[in-house]
Amino acid sequence: MFDRGHVRPNILLAYPVMLSMLGQVMTGVADSIMVGWIGATPLAASSFSNTFFSITLLFGIGISYAITPLVAHASGSGNRVEVSHVLRHGMLINLITAALLTGFLFLMMPWMYEMGQPSEVVELAIPYLVVVAPSIIPTMIFQTYRQFGEGLQHTRMAMVIVILSNLLNIILNYLLIYGKFGLPEMGLLGAGWATLISRCCMGLAMALYIFYGRSFKLYRHGFKTGNYALARIKSMLHIGVPAGAQFIFEAGAFGFSSIMMGWLGTVPLAAHQIALNLATISYMITSGMGAAATIRIGHFFGKGDVQNLRSSGFTMFWMAAALMLFWAIIFIAGQNLFPTIYISDPAVINVSAGLLVVGAFFQLSDGIQVVATGALRGLQDVKIPGLLIFVAYWILALPVGYWLTFHRGWGPQGIWMGLLIGLTLSALATIWRFNRLSSELNRR
Repeated sequence: MFDRGHVRPNILLAYPVMLSMLGQVMTGVADSIMVGWIGATPLAASSFSNTFFSITLLFGIGISYAITPLVAHASGSGNRVEVSHVLRHGMLINLITAALLTGFLFLMMPWMYEMGQPSEVVELAIPYLVVVAPSIIPTMIFQTYRQFGEGLQHTRMAMVIVILSNLLNIILNYLLIYGKFGLPEMGLLGAGWATLISRCCMGLAMALYIFYGRSFKLYRHGFKTGNYALARIKSMLHIGVPAGAQFIFEAGAFGFSSIMMGWLGTVPLAAHQIALNLATISYMITSGMGAAATIRIGHFFGKGDVQNLRSSGFTMFWMAAALMLFWAIIFIAGQNLFPTIYISDPAVINVSAGLLVVGAFFQLSDGIQVVATGALRGLQDVKIPGLLIFVAYWILALPVGYWLTFHRGWGPQGIWMGLLIGLTLSALATIWRFNRLSSELNRR
């Protein structure tokens, strides 16, 4: 079901979110590129530590995603008071979540020595994670106000703030990694400080925009504290925790794939980091389309407009497929070129090129499943999609990837073939779920 009438409004809503998501992930891309210039071991250490950091942060981001569909639904039904309540309770939940997740990362650090990674990699990874871990707190503040603004279909300022934050991160990387203008040469640790500082600025800027923005005057009492309702907190966690679990299942699968790569050695782990970094660029762009799907579907759901809800959702799926087909072609064409941006080591470049070919094929499934999951979130359906994603990755993809790599001798590409299977099954399952739920609404 493709409706041309939804293409333009979908694009106008989605492109700022897409650029914002791209800008957010470009922080990690810039770190990987600039760290890769100082060697394969720091790059592998960055990959290993970011395995823990990214999975933990993504769970927090998933928690924050409860704000958008609830705000979109309340706004669509004209309930301004409820919009403010969602903001106030969302901030409380996200701050508590941020503190717990930061503490969790510090508790995990001693266990990093027990995961079979090269010792030189772990020695660099832990100090880097010590610096980066607290950046979860300003990131969750940013996410609270970003999801609130996006729920009201104000998406552009978050894009601007993320892009400016990313530019600041690159400048600080240059100064602190390489020790320019009299500053100490800190290597990988410098990248950690650059990330922490830029994310603090990002969170502060987004908070100021929402508080002082004219479009949000009616909701300013949402900044007040106190008078929290346990029932509302539970209803938000009912959406946020399963959404966070979805991120855990998917990101955790990619994280565990990094650990398996570490069992193969430093070169495969560094190559995996490069290929995954590039794949993340295309994923996060389409993830922005998934966030826009949440907003559009949530708005039509609040209005009770099921026909436009279905048309907008399926049009989004086709748009995602077209976009990811474009990325697949780019990955195949640039498989030998893109890794050279990160590193000059021929062995790492060769392994990365092979992984990018597999990555090109799972782009289609990756894009469709993230948009379908976003559309289901707009319907406030998060538990069953989370279960589907868990089965696709942890019951099928990772065991198959392990078998292909360590029992069939496929090497690093075996792990990525397993991930390809998981993404494809996840895409098919989430589309089926959206069609079923929206058809039921239509019959009612």
